[in-house]
Amino acid sequence: MPLPQPHPDLAALDLLVSVSELGSISAAARAHHITQPAASMRLRGLEQGLQVQLLERTSAGAKLTPAGIATVEWAGAVLREVRTLLTGTAALRADSQSHLRLAASLTVAEYLVPRWLEQFARRMPDVQVSLQMGNSEHVTALVAAGAVELGFIEGPRAPEGLASQEIASDELLLVVGSGHPWYGRAEPVGAAQLAATPLVLRERGSGTRDVLSEELARHQLEPRPALELGSTTAIKAAVISGVGPAVVSALAVSGELRSGALGAVPLEQLHLRRTIRAVWPAGAAPARAGRELIAVAGSWS
Repeated sequence: MPLPQPHPDLAALDLLVSVSELGSISAAARAHHITQPAASMRLRGLEQGLQVQLLERTSAGAKLTPAGIATVEWAGAVLREVRTLLTGTAALRADSQSHLRLAASLTVAEYLVPRWLEQFARRMPDVQVSLQMGNSEHVTALVAAGAVELGFIEGPRAPEGLASQEIASDELLLVVGSGHPWYGRAEPVGAAQLAATPLVLRERGSGTRDVLSEELARHQLEPRPALELGSTTAIKAAVISGVGPAVVSALAVSGELRSGALGAVPLEQLHLRRTIRAVWPAGAAPARAGRELIAVAGSWS
């Protein structure tokens, strides 16, 4: 079935996601190696094509509108599938003996896998890697079904029925936007207050959501959603826009914390850490390429 016309430019969607991640058009332009006027023109073209205002432009800069936040969420899914398409077709060109089929949870795929693959490529330059991304539950299902040889997930425990190896530990932080009453707060937020507060949450099945839910369950509590989103990028944009607080990976918000776009709020009573694991089918050790990637990942911990 033909795509409806006009359809959005993928490069412009990717640029919009970068604005959400990096906090400004100028930073996104630098990341995409284009000038700020070119980036602004591309984003205006995207708005005109979609007939939706995505950015609110002021003398202080640009921030995502609610429509922009939603568009970033949808664009993230589209771009992930495009990257899967590109890595998949690249893998089809490779010899099956030099192909590693890999899956990783979204946080791991975005913030850790690129660094791992850079070092892995130096060690095994002839091996082609295809990468699928999803939440930890989805990655586990791919490994269990044999669709990929190796997966990287985060969560409170190893999945049943798969072999696994711990790679690293990841801290989760409670973060708020600069306009939130908790911004700069020194007094810790306890379990009951956190559970009573509407939060911007990841979808069920994500490692982040599992850790938070299990920690609150220890206090006979459960998280209260203000909004559920499928990516950390969308969550950060929603928090910055004032939708509410969120619990996210420290890996994902280091830049926003340094810039002041987000602030970390201290917690008490809750141990919000999760383990990053490599997982593979039980009963057989990973092939050489998989073992090498696990070794590379472990060296970064």
